Amino acid sequence: MSDLYNVSSSSHIRAKDTSSRIMLYVVIALAPASIFGVINFGVMALVQILACIATCVASEWIYEKLIHKKSTINDFSAVVTGLLLALNLPHTLPIWQSVLGSVFAIVIVKMLFGGLGQNFMNPALGARCFLLVSFAGTMTSFTYDGVTGATPLALLRNGESVDTMKMLLGTTAGTIGETSVIAILIGAIFLIMMGVIDLRIPASYIISFAAFILIFGGHGFDVNYLTAQLCGGGLMLGAFFMATDYVTSPITPAGRIVFGILLGILTGLFRIFGANAEGVSFAIILGNLLVPIIEKFTIPRAFGQKKEVKQHE
Repeated sequence: MSDLYNVSSSSHIRAKDTSSRIMLYVVIALAPASIFGVINFGVMALVQILACIATCVASEWIYEKLIHKKSTINDFSAVVTGLLLALNLPHTLPIWQSVLGSVFAIVIVKMLFGGLGQNFMNPALGARCFLLVSFAGTMTSFTYDGVTGATPLALLRNGESVDTMKMLLGTTAGTIGETSVIAILIGAIFLIMMGVIDLRIPASYIISFAAFILIFGGHGFDVNYLTAQLCGGGLMLGAFFMATDYVTSPITPAGRIVFGILLGILTGLFRIFGANAEGVSFAIILGNLLVPIIEKFTIPRAFGQKKEVKQHE
């Protein structure tokens, strides 16, 4: 009996892509943002990236050894988690805090719930929010060109003007991987071309967020303000690389659109009416928690199934 496998009922789909190949595509897609982050912020950005990846892989390997489970580090999911977490951190964050966040992402958010495919929220974002709550001072301290200051969105919130061209290029304060929209979009285009991500989530996310800002932002149709909101706060990184996570996003086509719209509204609420100038991480995590409900109401009706009509006497 030990050699028998439990197989789910039909239908089954054959595909060339494996989990490891998909994860490798994501790593390749994140390379432009990672390389730019290292060039933009210096060697400490590279140290953060290597520390997070190494800690995530080691945490998964050690955990599986301790519970006598087959190692899954070859699927590259731990590498993706470490890379995404690093790109969401300031390059000045103490390394021990990055290591702690990486352990939290793998052990608490991912492995304790059964590993890849069982986690209910994005591990990298779960760890980022954990670090934000635990170490708010270091997580919200940004240094660029030797000067410590606020991010463009924080400046915008205080009524100051920002240079949107610098935000597009990435030559501004922020986390390692969020600043250059151009680098992020290069990676996103690669994922779309390889068929890894579906445009429904990022498109509905960005469009609904833009509509929310236009209606409730208090600046009317101010192109500079809208562009700054779209380019700042990790919105593009979150929309293309974290909201589209296979495990924590809806599988139904309609559900993906609803999910994206929900994220756009939540991000707008947090930015305009909340205390935080960004809000992407918390919006995606809250959206992750609502995925089962979204899927329940958007699952397609089976072919030939009729809605039951109650007979009234």
